[in-house]
Amino acid sequence: MTKTLTFRSMTALAAAGLIGFATLGMAAGEPDAPVGDAVFPADRQMTIWRDPSCGCCDAYAEYMEKEGYHVTRIDDRDFDKRSIEVGVPEQGLGCHLAEIDGYYVSGLVPADIIQRLTTERPKITGITLPGMPQNAPGMAGKSGTLKTYAFGEDGISVYADE
Repeated sequence: MTKTLTFRSMTALAAAGLIGFATLGMAAGEPDAPVGDAVFPADRQMTIWRDPSCGCCDAYAEYMEKEGYHVTRIDDRDFDKRSIEVGVPEQGLGCHLAEIDGYYVSGLVPADIIQRLTTERPKITGITLPGMPQNAPGMAGKSGTLKTYAFGEDGISVYADE
């Protein structure tokens, strides 16, 4: 009797495991299923180092997610030091540092400019939108142009003025 009960219990657990595994596999193919990092191409995966008390950085991350990016947020009160270490000019620091597909992005750079960066793949270290312009993504305003700078071994130049 005990052997029969044990066998039936093990069989039920195995069946439940197979059903769960099969259900998980089917859900992964559905468009509304949660998507992990591995599903996003490198040019759509972004890591942001930011001051944990910066609300505009959260608004920017949400903006980038709506634009189709997978954003990982890392709290780092010393993101400015990290930014300088990777080559962002001190006078060009933005309100956070991001890394995407081998490039560094400092500040609230619009998604279309980042898309251009990862598509064109210029020989630069990254781009920066200095400060916290009111008309940048994640901020309140919506009008005006944003001047984004490229930085790297060849120095600093205007990357976009849109």
